[in-house]
Parts: sequence; C-alpha cells; structure tokens
Amino acid sequence: MNPAAAQAANMIEAAHADPLRPAYHFTAPAGWLNDPNGVGQVDGTYHLFYQYNPDGPFHDRIHWGHAVSEDLLHWRDRPIALAPSTGADREGCWSGVLVDDDGTPTIIYSGRADGRELPCLATGSADLDEWTPRAEPIIDAPPADHEITAFRDHCVWREAGRWRQLVGSGIAGAGGTAFLYESQDLRSWTELGTLVVGEAGDERLDDPDWTGTMWECVDFFRMSRGADGATASPDGTSDDEHLLIFSAWHEGHTLHPLVAIGSYDGRRFAIDRVQRLDLGGRHAYAPQSFRDESGRRIMWSWMQEGRDDAATDRAGWSGAMAMPRRLWLDENGYLCNTPVQELTGLRTARLRPTERNTTGGEPGGLEFAGTCVDMEFTAVLGAGGAVEVELFATPDGAERTVLQLRRDAVGLGVHLDRSDSTLAAGCDTSSHTGRIPGPGQRSNVRLLLDRSSLEVFINGVALTTRVYPTRPDADRIRVTVHGEARIESASAWELSGTEETGRALRP
Repeated sequence: MNPAAAQAANMIEAAHADPLRPAYHFTAPAGWLNDPNGVGQVDGTYHLFYQYNPDGPFHDRIHWGHAVSEDLLHWRDRPIALAPSTGADREGCWSGVLVDDDGTPTIIYSGRADGRELPCLATGSADLDEWTPRAEPIIDAPPADHEITAFRDHCVWREAGRWRQLVGSGIAGAGGTAFLYESQDLRSWTELGTLVVGEAGDERLDDPDWTGTMWECVDFFRMSRGADGATASPDGTSDDEHLLIFSAWHEGHTLHPLVAIGSYDGRRFAIDRVQRLDLGGRHAYAPQSFRDESGRRIMWSWMQEGRDDAATDRAGWSGAMAMPRRLWLDENGYLCNTPVQELTGLRTARLRPTERNTTGGEPGGLEFAGTCVDMEFTAVLGAGGAVEVELFATPDGAERTVLQLRRDAVGLGVHLDRSDSTLAAGCDTSSHTGRIPGPGQRSNVRLLLDRSSLEVFINGVALTTRVYPTRPDADRIRVTVHGEARIESASAWELSGTEETGRALRP
C-alpha cells in the first residue's frame, strides 16, 4: 500500500472507531465536512453534495463530496464531484448549488484562487457522477463600486424566462448583503445591484439576532402560510412572502443562521422581520434548502464541531449534517422547522422509562437511558412552571447537559446548559438561550441524541448543539418537573445507525 493510501485507511479506521462519531447523522467517510451544497431530488433520488477535504479533518483544498439516497436516511457515497483544478478553483471548490439547465445538470459554485472566491460553473453527466468545470469564472470580479468584505456562495433560479443569481457578500460599514445578477445562459451575467443590505457595527456583537457584516450561504424562495403551504422559486410578481436564509459572518467568525421574511418586487427585497433559524448558533450553520418532488421545503445544515483541532485530528473526522428538516410558515408568519417524517423509520426498540422521585418522595419525573435516541413528550407549563431534562448524564452527574423550559411572565424560555457536558479540555461548553413564540401552556418537545450531537425541537423552534461526554456511562436521560408543570405522552426510541459499510475516500 502506498503512503497516501495507508494514511487514508488509517484516518478512516480512526474515524469509525471514535465513539463520538454520530450513528445516524450524515458524515463524510473521514476527513473534513462543512456546508451542504447542491441539495435536491432528481427522478426520485435525493442528492447531497457537501464541502469536503478527503486529506484530513481540517479546512483546506476543499472538494465537493457526493452522496445519494432514496429515503433521506440511508446514503451511498458517489465519486467526488469537484476537486481543485488548475483554473479558477485551484485553491478550492467552495459552496454552491445544483440547477437543471434544460436537461444538463449544472453546478454554480465559488472557486477559490489567489486568495479570493469567484462564481464558477461545472456541467455534469445525467447520473450526476461526472463533472466538467469551466476553466474561467462566470463573473470576473465583485461589484467595483463597493468595498466588499467577502463575495461567495450562491442561489440560482429561473424567473420571467431568465436565470437569476444571488451571491452572498457584505459592504464595509453598511452590513451584510446579497448581490443580484441576471443571465440568459448561466455563463454571462449582468449585475442588478444589491437585493437588500443589512446592518453593521461591532457594538452589536452581543446581539444573538445580529445579521453580521457578511452573509454566507444565501438561500432565497417564496412560501405561503400554513403547515401545507406551497413553496416555490422567487417571483417578483407574486404576493407570496419571500424568505432569505443566510448565515451571519463577522471577520472570519461564523455567528448563526438567520431568516429574513418580507416582500420582493423583482429587484429588491423589503425585510419585514428577521428571526433566528436555530437557537444553537453556529452548530446548525450554512443551511441550504430545496423543494422536493412532493412539494416539501427541506433544509440541510452543517453541525460544526465544538472540540478543538487536536481532538478532531486524533478522531480523523470533523463535521456532520443536522438531520434534514421540513420548513413551513405558521399562521402567524413564523418559520418553523422539524425533522422530516422519514426519521421515524430509524426507530427500533422502544425505551422503557423508570419513574424518578423528588426529594419529597413524590413522583417528579422519568428516566431513560441511551445515546442514540429519538424522544418526544408534551410539557404543560403553568406560571413559573419548569421542566428540566438532563441528557448524556452520568449516574453521579459529573457529566451532564441540561435543557430547561420555563414559563415566566413573558412566555416560554429555553436554556441549554453545557457547562458540565464533558470532562475533556478544549471543548465549547457555552450555553444556548432563546424564546419560544406563541401563547398557551402546552409545548411539544422532541429530542434527537446521537453520541455527540443534540437537536431539540419545541413547537417548531430548533436548537442544535454538540457535546462530548467522555465516560461510557454518560447515557442517562432524566426528566424532572418543577412547580406548576407536568409531562404528558413521553415516549423514546433507540435509533439505528445508517452509515454505509466499507466507505472509502473516493477519487
């Protein structure tokens, strides 16, 4: 075996031996994974392209990995779609999208060369396995009449018989933005100006809803309200609400994904409101969505790591995808997201709870055990009532992650405490907080645990994070109620793993 092949085999072996590697969330065979790219469904098959470095668990010389599935759960690796060439992407093939150009699969992506990113194009075979990149970028430079903070990542659609493209960017002193372009053929583009400009200022760094100084991974579409509301490409003649999802970035730091909701006239987007897309900040980053063949708007996002580079280097892998989620606008215009229905197909054994007592001897909650778990319950919270859920907990509490829901005078608040989540050094143990909109005392809660990942869904609000317990007995799930609160309909299931056997770093 040559040295390169031996190194790859060792990295894969290390990755698959890591007890913190997710069992049912999508990961690369080994090495580095970040943004989901080119997500879509073609002739019944789901395609997931993603930012990938097969040479190691670090961000360098990014390729496009590729996997396919029929059920959004079980994925098969395909050959690497894009790799750095000698042209405009010689330093990396960064994020982009997949479109159908009159029967020709086409990728629009950011090629990196000479320290900057420019829009590039590649055409593919009918099975999406073989790709031919164009040597030159399709846009030669960012707009010259602005001082640009960055210029990358794309959203492409057809509107009024022409192609439209957004490129994520930022204008120094003004804030994040996306530049709008138009084309007849995907290869020659005319700039139409900024779609909308956000807000800047370092004084806003402590604001969890701040839109940043650059917008990455822009994703633009329209949607009607209601759980069964229609979703479609942007259309300046439609009265539907339009949604712009982007990831707020500031001076090299990934902040959080946000969604702006408003109206679009074909040239400009007027923002009516902005909301957090996930209360976990950077741990559900760089989302990209698509409309599947059943009409659902499905979103992928990147679960960033929360342990240091030394730990990921030893593990041989970095990064996973959050579970695919269905998006919809509720009747009040709030963008909700929940795991796709297909996830229930991974449920195996139903976990049996044991009853826990409070210090006064009265029943105070429930206890389960597991680290690959899908759990659901309804929390009924009166004024001042709270529910506390310990996750990935050891029997003695030395390691534990604590989720708390509490109803106060304002409404329902959520707090996730990671301060005791691990005994390992070099891990992010900061907390997450947020508010759950809507009146009423009943909250539907769903928890997805997968070794080092945690996804929480409360009435359509998501909170995604990463935790790294070190002890093998950190598998307790304890639910406790406080004050005017009770738990109804609590159920939990073990989830089966989905990783394809015999995975390799495909050329």
